[in-house]
Amino acid sequence: MSEVKRMERATRLGLPLILADVNDGQDACVLRLIEMLEQQAGVHRAHILLPGEAPPAGEPLGVDTHDSVRDAAAQATEEAQLCLHYDSDQLTLEKVVQLARTAGAEVTNRYGHVVIRFRAIGAEDSALRLQDGLRALNGVTAASVNFAGQIARVEFDRRETDEETIVRALDGLGVALAESSGGDANPDEHDRVDASPGVAGTWFARNRGLAWSLTAGVLLVAGWMVERSMPDQPMFAIALFIGSYAFGAWDNVAHFLKDALKGRFRFNIDLLMVVAAVGAAVLGEWLEGALLLFLFSLAHAAQHYALGRARNAIKALAELAPTHAIVQRVAGGEMREVEVGIEEVRPGDRVVIRPGARISVDGTVREGQSAVNQAPITGESVPVEKQDGAEVFAGSVNGEGSLVVEVTAAVGDRTLDRVIKLVAEAQTQKAPTQLFTEKFERVFVPIVLIADVLVIVVPPLLGVWTQSEAFYRAMALLVAASPCALALGTPAAVLAGIAQAARRGVLIKGGAYLEVLGSIEVVALDKTGTLTIGEPSVTDLVPYERVTDDELLATAAAVEQRSQHPLAQAVLAAAESRKLAVPQAGDLQSITGKGIRAPVGDAVVEVGRLLMFEAPGVVIPDAIRAATVRLEQEGRSTMVVRRTGGSSGNTTTSAGGWLGVIGIADTPRENARDTLNALRAVGMKRILMLTGDNQGVGDAVGRAVGVDEVRANLLPEDKVAAIRELAGQGNVAMVGDGVNDAPALAHATVGIAMGGAGTAVALETADVALMGDDLSRLPFAIGLSRQARRIIRQNLFVSLGVIGLLAFATVSGIVGIGPAVIVHEGSTLVVIANALRLLAYKG
Repeated sequence: MSEVKRMERATRLGLPLILADVNDGQDACVLRLIEMLEQQAGVHRAHILLPGEAPPAGEPLGVDTHDSVRDAAAQATEEAQLCLHYDSDQLTLEKVVQLARTAGAEVTNRYGHVVIRFRAIGAEDSALRLQDGLRALNGVTAASVNFAGQIARVEFDRRETDEETIVRALDGLGVALAESSGGDANPDEHDRVDASPGVAGTWFARNRGLAWSLTAGVLLVAGWMVERSMPDQPMFAIALFIGSYAFGAWDNVAHFLKDALKGRFRFNIDLLMVVAAVGAAVLGEWLEGALLLFLFSLAHAAQHYALGRARNAIKALAELAPTHAIVQRVAGGEMREVEVGIEEVRPGDRVVIRPGARISVDGTVREGQSAVNQAPITGESVPVEKQDGAEVFAGSVNGEGSLVVEVTAAVGDRTLDRVIKLVAEAQTQKAPTQLFTEKFERVFVPIVLIADVLVIVVPPLLGVWTQSEAFYRAMALLVAASPCALALGTPAAVLAGIAQAARRGVLIKGGAYLEVLGSIEVVALDKTGTLTIGEPSVTDLVPYERVTDDELLATAAAVEQRSQHPLAQAVLAAAESRKLAVPQAGDLQSITGKGIRAPVGDAVVEVGRLLMFEAPGVVIPDAIRAATVRLEQEGRSTMVVRRTGGSSGNTTTSAGGWLGVIGIADTPRENARDTLNALRAVGMKRILMLTGDNQGVGDAVGRAVGVDEVRANLLPEDKVAAIRELAGQGNVAMVGDGVNDAPALAHATVGIAMGGAGTAVALETADVALMGDDLSRLPFAIGLSRQARRIIRQNLFVSLGVIGLLAFATVSGIVGIGPAVIVHEGSTLVVIANALRLLAYKG
């Protein structure tokens, strides 16, 4: 065993270097890559390290160097990494890198993903029909369809099929492809969002289902009038009813026949409605059968119009960024402003943003100053002042000033592009309740058909009903038991919830996270950058005897201006805010782990921990020692300042030149306490803070913001252990910055990243991203999720309740087909309208 350990080495490679455009360690292509590599001779093990995750304890690490390999001894990563353990006697580092790149290229070249938007009018279980149809295609390895969102995500083997074939197959399944929305047309992009070209922009093309439904209604009314006014001409009325049947049932029958011809005979809602209408015709109840199909098709058109509101809220994201940009280009020896298509803009270009214009790029401000409305991206309600060095995002709106922005991300890599892609994919991630209802439907529909046969056969045999009466009630039962509302209630709520969250600057990556977030009762938060602003600042000035605050601060700043330590920057910022005259210091001397000293004028100034001054012959005043102890107990980092030699200037200092103590801390966010109170108001029972700082600092911040429990001195692996412990007691959410906290985010029931805007790692690693660096969005996200859970439960209750009541009423003969249709379709519209209430949720 020791010999194996001696020969084993490990090295890590950035995952995007191996699998282009893949940062997610959970991607199916990553699992395929690992399987391929572990089959190679000399490779002992392959695994993924998530962003910020340290290697497991005891993991052998070689001191390997290669221009494409990250430092093997690094303890934290900013991107997902592939870790390879190999036998150094069999493989060199170069060979390992070559194997990984070859395997990555093979996986990338073989497997592709495409997200296709479509338009469809049909029964509510059309998602299952389309999903099954796509999965049956040769070369398709996985498919997920969201009928409410009208979007499909397909993974396929490039050796057996391609995107065009899949798109044509979807078109052949009876749906129209959505109009192009300007998606990237690069066919080699992994996991791209494909906005496929399709239907013409005519009113009929956009509203075919409504047009046919209205035609069915006109023929229905005409048939009814002929039946009443010309009772001696029944065939004329029947002809009109048949026409109404044809237009009202066209989509359902077409779908049913296409499936049957391909050998996919499905017991679905299409079948229930068609059988019920045909049964009514057999009984001579042409009017009721035509009414059934007319109301069924009209309800579908109304449903799609209603759901279109939620889809449009998401579609509006894609329309935020302008299609053109004004770029500074050198032409004829002079700088000119040229308008170009956004696809021509490259990182490094300088783009001019005029007052009131929508910003077209992600970048850094290089010239100008303006207030920018970032609400479309981050959800911030107040414009943010931007000046040299500030970040801006595509889709935000410039204020009254003009800006020159240096581009940092090409089209496709902008924050807005990543959000659009993730929101589109989120629509295909189904909530647990939706998965349950889909399984329920698959069992329920055949049971209804069997029950229908029993209703037709058994009562006449027992002499309870006549044959025609039993047949009529059986047809009414088909209408009553059709689970239309059940099929749409959950996906409509998920669609509306994700849309409203995106509109308010919260990215929820799927229905599963939307639903489970509402069950969270315990939340753990990182301290630095989450509960605090993430930057240390001077909080306390304790001058000694006759020294003034300004003298203490200016003297310390003189020495600290030559230091790069974060605490030094806090001292300089404080001196600058007071507009103090800071004297120049000489060469800096660092005393490792203790402090620094430098000559200032004709004296020497020392700044450091109290430990720096605990030397033989040095008497530390009790006041200095007491102030230091008090500040440290309050969670401050402390700096003791002493000036020795030379003159004290105009200020008379005490013996030894002691100037005082400076306290520095990372201050809590102004809204942190209010946010935690708001979390409790939406049902949070326990709030913890997890921090790597010492217990004193953690307790001080914890008291300031009002957490229930502080766990301090935690390494990244300790945070993971804490989350695992909490998760063992129930669902838990972890809130962090998405980089250093990535392992804890990954192990929580729901990982929530702060500041997703402009942070690719946060968007990739978390289940929920608060796009703005604003903790106050968290209560909104949890409140929205709780409301979504309530609406989903309400929709289930309404759906199943109506099915049960109508089933009893139709079988007992209380109501016939007509009233059953009205109540049935009415319940479907009710659950959709209930779901759309989420679009108005404000928190």
